Amino acid sequence: MSGAGRWGRGDLRVLHVVPALFGDEDGVVGGAERYALELARCMAGETPTRLVSFGDTERRERVGALEVHVIGGAHRVRGQRTNPFAARLVPELLRADVVHCHQRRVLASSVSALVCRPTRRRVFVTDLGGGGWDLSAYVSTDRWFHGHLHISEYSRRVHGHEGEPRARVILGGVDAEKFSPGPAVERNGRALFVGRLLPHKGVDDLINALPGDMGLDIIGRPYSEDYVRDLRRLAAGRRVTFFHGCDDAGLVRAYRSALCVVLPSVYRSMYGQETKVPELLGQTLLEGMACGAPAVCTNVASMPEIVEDGVSGFIVPPNSPEELGGRLRRLAERPREAAEMGRAARRRVLEKFTWPAVVRRCLEAYAS
Repeated sequence: MSGAGRWGRGDLRVLHVVPALFGDEDGVVGGAERYALELARCMAGETPTRLVSFGDTERRERVGALEVHVIGGAHRVRGQRTNPFAARLVPELLRADVVHCHQRRVLASSVSALVCRPTRRRVFVTDLGGGGWDLSAYVSTDRWFHGHLHISEYSRRVHGHEGEPRARVILGGVDAEKFSPGPAVERNGRALFVGRLLPHKGVDDLINALPGDMGLDIIGRPYSEDYVRDLRRLAAGRRVTFFHGCDDAGLVRAYRSALCVVLPSVYRSMYGQETKVPELLGQTLLEGMACGAPAVCTNVASMPEIVEDGVSGFIVPPNSPEELGGRLRRLAERPREAAEMGRAARRRVLEKFTWPAVVRRCLEAYAS
């Protein structure tokens, strides 16, 4: 029985708790923050839903049917910006029937579990990467939550929850109306990368893989000045353009016109640094695919769950510019095949990765 069926439409009061709100104003522009906001926004169309976050300034607003409360002046645990907490979270928890925390290893999530359990509220958690100092550094908090809702099979596996009945895979979603193909938009023959500019994203491999006559657009915020400087050095003399700021409208235009969307993440960066969990989902792949762009990714972490090799795009080994470049050239030289892959990519998103589907999976988990 679905969650909506068990409680009755509109009966279940859901609260989502996320360390930072998605957005430029006193928020964070990142995949984890967008995930929590979009899920809560879509869920608000099914049942009364609120989202609580933390920021420098206290404010309340509505995003469609969703109530949003940003608790201002929160304490940053051990100075960690990604780990804010304020006691004013507790009254918000007590107004909910179900609490869904986004990020596991932060103090706000552990406190939510400690408050919800004795007050007979159900509490769930989704790990979106990141975190900070928390009680889980000293004791396992896994069973403090009624369920772990993972965004990929890979996430469930790396967190040791395979075979755990309380751990479900809810996947991720895309606003398939906003992120959609443009019927009058022609593909420009340029590859596209969208994401944070950090070494584990493997953008250096993408630049090195670029066929000489192909252009590349890189959209992302510079989280590492040294890495961006090295990327610009590698891009010298090539048809590479950097965009460090882009709103959703510009992002959709970029996806619609790109030859393909590429996410070349790696376990070992160009500096020899190891990243054990580079991608828990791959949100920008989903956005590009929803816009009808073939996807090219590495055989890393969760990404093979998104891209069907040879159907909706290509999967290549990490740290392999030669193979990556070969796939890019193939898409450029076979436009009909690329167009069919783009259509298959859009179908893949509509079949598995829409927000209404994620909401249904969440409501079923809440009711289990």
